[in-house]
Amino acid sequence: MVKKYKFKETKKTDRAREELKGLEDLPLVGGLFKGLEKFIDLAEKMEEAGGEIKRKGEIKGDDGKIKGIYGFSIKSGIGNIPKVQTFGNIRPVEKKAGKREIKITETREPIVDVFDEKDHVLIVAELPGVLEESIKLDLKGDILILEAGDEKRKYSKEILLPAKVDFEQRETNFKNGILEMKIAKAI
Repeated sequence: MVKKYKFKETKKTDRAREELKGLEDLPLVGGLFKGLEKFIDLAEKMEEAGGEIKRKGEIKGDDGKIKGIYGFSIKSGIGNIPKVQTFGNIRPVEKKAGKREIKITETREPIVDVFDEKDHVLIVAELPGVLEESIKLDLKGDILILEAGDEKRKYSKEILLPAKVDFEQRETNFKNGILEMKIAKAI
């Protein structure tokens, strides 16, 4: 069953769309502004969808196997400020000529949510396809280093924590590829 949603237009959004349409005729810039218009639509849909939208794409090799995954998650944060988070194993690389290239790496970046709670920091990471025994955690200052994986899948991410924590006082739970970790705040 496909649900259809009707999105209400706001004056502010309508005005932004009209300004973008006026710039579409500029050489080399029209496509950029069409993309921004689509982004405005996506932000509206996110608000209607309850605050989060995820999109994912894959690049397959000649053998049909997945070579690259790239996606993003947009969430409505405090004060409805959107937070964009990328994930996957496709990374932009700066070239000497100033042009950007992409590089497909073995290691994927997982989607990670960090919540600053009253007495602890809650971290939720999506790590599909790995075993709990392969998860490695390390703390360097206020950065949590998360690594997991085997021969088939590898994940790695450096996570900036919102508060000082006592890394020895942590609880972890790993189920169905989702890691939940509560780390007590340092006193």
